[in-house]
Amino acid sequence: MSDEFHKPVKFPSRIFEGFLGGKDPAESLRVAHETAHALLSRVRGDPDPDVVKRLVHYTDEHGIDAIAELWAPALPKTLPGALWRIYLVRVLIRQNPTETSFLFQRGVDVTTTIDPVIAGAQLPTGPAEIIELADQILRGAFEGDFADALERAAAFCRVEAAGCASVADDVDPSAPERATELTTRASRFAKTGDELGASARLWRSDSLD
Repeated sequence: MSDEFHKPVKFPSRIFEGFLGGKDPAESLRVAHETAHALLSRVRGDPDPDVVKRLVHYTDEHGIDAIAELWAPALPKTLPGALWRIYLVRVLIRQNPTETSFLFQRGVDVTTTIDPVIAGAQLPTGPAEIIELADQILRGAFEGDFADALERAAAFCRVEAAGCASVADDVDPSAPERATELTTRASRFAKTGDELGASARLWRSDSLD
């Protein structure tokens, strides 16, 4: 991670010393929790728009690997686990916004829940709108109600899962391998949505550590 990026968002040096030097899983998890809490508390305490912008677009320049190494091992229903999933959802959207927006719009068309409203994407949802949604959700984690950001991300995942499942049904007779891939993706999105929703409830009860 570059000095330029971390200059306005400083963490105690002991956090990174422990991370860089430690192979112990317990130590890695401790660092994951400490960095997640430090990041949210410091950015939300002084929400400089330039800092928030750099945090939102960090993976565009540096990739997801650094964040994954830091937070991916954390349990889903924890603060670092929740932050990791929000970042991961954004990366997945931006990797293929055309397909993602198509599947999301299909999910909007077939779902009977209020998840499309909670997710908050502009309708109809094309590539530009789905990228904007991804940025809004991650920005909201630093600027707004963190539970709202988690709930929007969870709703996005559930709508995307519905879209994947619907398209899988359509293509199954002619492209069973594609149908299997979409069904697997639907399951993963549904699981991630459940985890993000649970994290939102824990945050509202002041229990997301």
